[in-house]
Amino acid sequence: MTKLCPVLITASPQLAQLAEQSGVGRVMVDLERNGKFERQKFRDTWISKHTFEDIAPVAAALSNADLMVRINPLFDGSREEIDIAIAQGARSIMLPMFRGLDEIERVGALIARRCRFIPLVETAEAFEILGQVAGCDAVDETFVGLNDLHISLGLDFMFEPLTNGMLERGCECLREIGKPFGFGGIARVGEGDLPAEYIIREHARLGSTRVNLSRTFARPGIAPGDTTTGNAETMQREIRKLFDLYDAAHRATSAQRAANTAELGNRVDAIVDKIRTAREHAV
Repeated sequence: MTKLCPVLITASPQLAQLAEQSGVGRVMVDLERNGKFERQKFRDTWISKHTFEDIAPVAAALSNADLMVRINPLFDGSREEIDIAIAQGARSIMLPMFRGLDEIERVGALIARRCRFIPLVETAEAFEILGQVAGCDAVDETFVGLNDLHISLGLDFMFEPLTNGMLERGCECLREIGKPFGFGGIARVGEGDLPAEYIIREHARLGSTRVNLSRTFARPGIAPGDTTTGNAETMQREIRKLFDLYDAAHRATSAQRAANTAELGNRVDAIVDKIRTAREHAV
C-alpha cells in the first residue's frame, strides 16, 4: 500500500469525487487571494477563484479523502475564515505566506485542534525556521511550496531548491521531526521538460508523502480540454502511474537513486540555462 497522498485543488464536487475514487488522498479548496496576484504577476501561474460557498459541496462529495482549505495569509479576518472553513467541513487548514513562528502560533491557537494544521513554507524566512515550524505542537504536517519559495529566493526555476541541496537539508530535518510532509507540484508522467517520473522518485528518496497534482490530471485526454469534470479512466491511469513509480523508488538501489538525482539535476540545469538565455535575449 503506497504512502503517497496526492492532493488535487478543485472546487468541483464532481471532480473531487472522481479524484477520491482515483486514489487522491486530499482535496484542496483554495481561498488564498490576498497578495497573490502581486507576487506572481507576469508568471504563468493559476490564481484560485474558490469561495466559502465551495467548501460544503466538496466536503459532501468526499467519503474518505481529507478536505483541506487554504486560507489567506494571517490577517484581521483569519479567525472568521478558519471558523467558516471548519464549520463547512474542512478537516485541514493550510496557512500560506507566513514568515515567523508567531504567525504559526497565532493560527494554531485559532484552529485550537479542531482540525489538522498544515503550514505552507514558501518564503525564505519561513524556510530558515523550518524545523521550528514543523516541531510546533499545533502543527500536524508541513508542506514546502516551491513556486513562491523560488520567487522569494530570487531563483529562476521552481525546482532549483530540489537540486541545489536546499530541499535535501530541509527534508532531512523534517524526517527527524517525524511528522508527514510534502513539497511542490507534479504534472503527468512523461510530460514537459521535467517529467514527473524524476520528481516523484525524489519524493520517495527524501521521505515526502504529499504532492500537489497539476491541472493536467483533470484533463480528459492527450489534448487540452475540459478541466472541470475530468475523465475517470484517464485520472485513474495517470495517478496509478505515480503510485507505481513512487513505490518502485522505495525498492530502488542506491545506485538507481543516485542516477535519478543526477539526471534530475541535469534537466533542471538545462531548464535554468534556457530561462536565463531567453531573459538575456529579451533585454
